[in-house]
Amino acid sequence: MPFIPHTEHEIVKMLEAIGVSSMEELFSEIPAELISGQLTNVPSGITEMEVGKLMTARSQQDGYYINFIGGGVYEHHIPAAVWELTTRGEFYTAYTPYQAEASQGTLQLVYEFQSMMTSLMALDVSNASLYEGASALAEAALAAVRAKKGVRRVLMPRTVNPLYRKAVAAIVKNQNIDIVEIPFSLEHGTTDVAAIRDYSEPVAAVVIPQPNYFGMLEDVDALTDSAHEAGALAIGVVNPTAMALLKPPGQWGSDGADIAVGEGQPLGIPLSSGGPYMGFMCCKQKYVRQIPGRIVGRTLDEQGNEGFTLTLQAREQHIRRSKATSNICTNEGLMVVAATLYLALLGPQGLRRVAARCHQNTGILAKNLCSIEGVNRCFSPPFFNEAAIQLDQPVPDVLRAVEAQRINGGIDLTPDYPELGNALLTCATETRTIDEIESYATHLERILSRRSVDPHPAEKVGV
Repeated sequence: MPFIPHTEHEIVKMLEAIGVSSMEELFSEIPAELISGQLTNVPSGITEMEVGKLMTARSQQDGYYINFIGGGVYEHHIPAAVWELTTRGEFYTAYTPYQAEASQGTLQLVYEFQSMMTSLMALDVSNASLYEGASALAEAALAAVRAKKGVRRVLMPRTVNPLYRKAVAAIVKNQNIDIVEIPFSLEHGTTDVAAIRDYSEPVAAVVIPQPNYFGMLEDVDALTDSAHEAGALAIGVVNPTAMALLKPPGQWGSDGADIAVGEGQPLGIPLSSGGPYMGFMCCKQKYVRQIPGRIVGRTLDEQGNEGFTLTLQAREQHIRRSKATSNICTNEGLMVVAATLYLALLGPQGLRRVAARCHQNTGILAKNLCSIEGVNRCFSPPFFNEAAIQLDQPVPDVLRAVEAQRINGGIDLTPDYPELGNALLTCATETRTIDEIESYATHLERILSRRSVDPHPAEKVGV
């Protein structure tokens, strides 16, 4: 709907109705020294065509960077139809369907999303939805603690995304929930299963990343069975794209993971400078009342017509605050629309091809980079679409030099994993070409060789 401003006549009538003579009087409580007066530095208006040219010129100043950064969000190709449909007014301006009978289109779309996610995760139930992957993991931990009454301890592998671990700690720390970090193997880059099996205290849940932050594939069967043997729930934190290739959480171990969460951004949502994104959560049927969000069901009315309705509403807008499973009060509904359209357009085989190309490109990237003297893999395969590599020089300096060549080279692992030395996490999705990968390797080799000759080439960075 276009914005139509009030006319001068309408403004006068509204001011008269409230007994105010002018707009200045209406805002008279604002101190005079805070009023800016005339906007003398604002240029005069220009035409739509001129605005378009101006914004194009401004955007080109940012340049184009070839992206090899992953770490939880990824640059994927998004079919044009996804956001052409997502930004239709019916979806774009709609909010939460409080009056479900009046929101059949939105409810059907959420139902389709939940159906796709339960199929992808091989679990019984999906919600719709949460802020993003990190808070989804925190909500899963809270759900596990509710399910395991009296047990307030969660085992968290260090191979989980560091930002997720920080977010979980921030959300649960004031609820007397103890987060216990589990070490990983410096040889394999995966969680130490023995550390979980040998843990002797009662545990509500064990978090299992797949793939983990380093891109490595965890032994999810052993980890899941170890969690259940300890009387704990198994919480999978997964990349949804990877689930098109890998065993889904519902099939892990002898009885499957109990809850699966993750970031929905890879499913048709652009990088967007950090958001908005959306978190997903799926679980077994017996834990359905522990998860936050909404669940949509399909039914028939008295005339036999198909209809959709909210079958579970466990948030505080619908029930007493003390009964709510979550008081984080939003859901990223528009992102769910995009994810649903993306999954529908690609289908199972399309998503599988995307995942396979990501894995293939990362393998080519790791091979090319590790052929350079002074570059080595931190861990040996198997992996998915990220690779941790070690450099013989400080990572921040190398990344700055690579960035000068309009390449975003990856994530510095040094702050969160100092034990890995000069380690870099790099990624290649299906959007990367062989030429781009080879260009990265060529520039990296030149930068490393130059720095090995001159360890302080600050004035030469970008040459």
